[in-house]
Amino acid sequence: MRTLALLPEMASPEELEHMGFERLNRGELKEGLKLILRSAKRYEDEGKLEDAARLYHYFGYFFLERLGKPDKAKPPLLKSAALYIDLIEKELSNFDIDTSKLNEYCTKTLSIFATVGDEKNLKKYAKHFAEMYEDLARAYLDSDEIELAIRAFEDSFRYYKIVGDGEAIKRIADELITAYGRITEEKVAEGDAAGAADAFYRLAGYVLALFGYDAHYVEMMDTAARNYEKASKLAYSEGDLDGTTTHLLKAQYSYLLAGNTSRAKLIGLNNVRITYQVISSFQSAGRDKDVARKLLELAQSLLAVGKTKEAFKAYKESLNMDSSLRSHTIMRIAILKVYGAENRDSHVLSAVYDAEYYLDRNNEARAIEIVDGVLNSLSELESLVNMLHEAEGISQKE
Repeated sequence: MRTLALLPEMASPEELEHMGFERLNRGELKEGLKLILRSAKRYEDEGKLEDAARLYHYFGYFFLERLGKPDKAKPPLLKSAALYIDLIEKELSNFDIDTSKLNEYCTKTLSIFATVGDEKNLKKYAKHFAEMYEDLARAYLDSDEIELAIRAFEDSFRYYKIVGDGEAIKRIADELITAYGRITEEKVAEGDAAGAADAFYRLAGYVLALFGYDAHYVEMMDTAARNYEKASKLAYSEGDLDGTTTHLLKAQYSYLLAGNTSRAKLIGLNNVRITYQVISSFQSAGRDKDVARKLLELAQSLLAVGKTKEAFKAYKESLNMDSSLRSHTIMRIAILKVYGAENRDSHVLSAVYDAEYYLDRNNEARAIEIVDGVLNSLSELESLVNMLHEAEGISQKE
């Protein structure tokens, strides 16, 4: 390895990358970055575009975030974006498209354009991706692959939102309502209450996009709530208290969003009681990850029944065991759901659905960016946001 360090031109891109990160870890920034850049170029020459894009991406953000040099960050970031666009075209040419990879490449491309302030390319490629996913969705529909079609339509919907194409947004929302309608019918026929509930919940989101917070939305959300409640009873009959409380939490929030506050509170208080039992059971068994998960659920349930101090106490305890970005995002979503339900605010609830979409795609950074943007714009929530930050150990001065 020492010989390779002296003669990097003889090293493979993998070895160059390893050497580069070793130098960075030792604090030798200049030499480490040179080796990483050389590795990226070598990957590119060898046709390993994903590795090349990854390293150009890293190289650019290192200059931007660690060194504070946006001018030097821009060229490698744009190079990374160009490679991701090549990867998108390459993926589309495959017989079996890896939709997870495709979504990752699209997300990173647009994130780069947003970061460098290239509004023209941001809108251009968002429109391109929106149309691409819409075409994919219709192809999936033609072959009766309904779940893949839904996923592609949902991607298309969010990209059209970036472009701000109102007509296209309504067109895709209408397609999603029809597609989710098919799913709900199938799940109900199969006796899958939890699956039907999830489908009705998502269907409600696209009804909201088309009609706003009206009777149609309330009806769909109420149907979701009743199915979640049914799923909780099935889980309880099987002795699954963990599943029972998870379904009850979803029922609680769905009833809240449907405007049925009395039912939401009744279910919430019952759920809080059972969730404490589940947490105690997991603590006795030493199942720390499950304890953290249920504490986060407890925090959400307490918040929705108005027990704010207890909610943030439970949230803080959950973070002591799992302080992931996902956990931070979920609690913010809960705050916005309560606010959106109380105020019948379509804008806030639309942001909630967008954040949940990005969480589902494992893009926690984009999800929390959306919810933080909304939280910070609502002066009415300042005291709650302060309590949230206190639980997270963030100074108010920050």
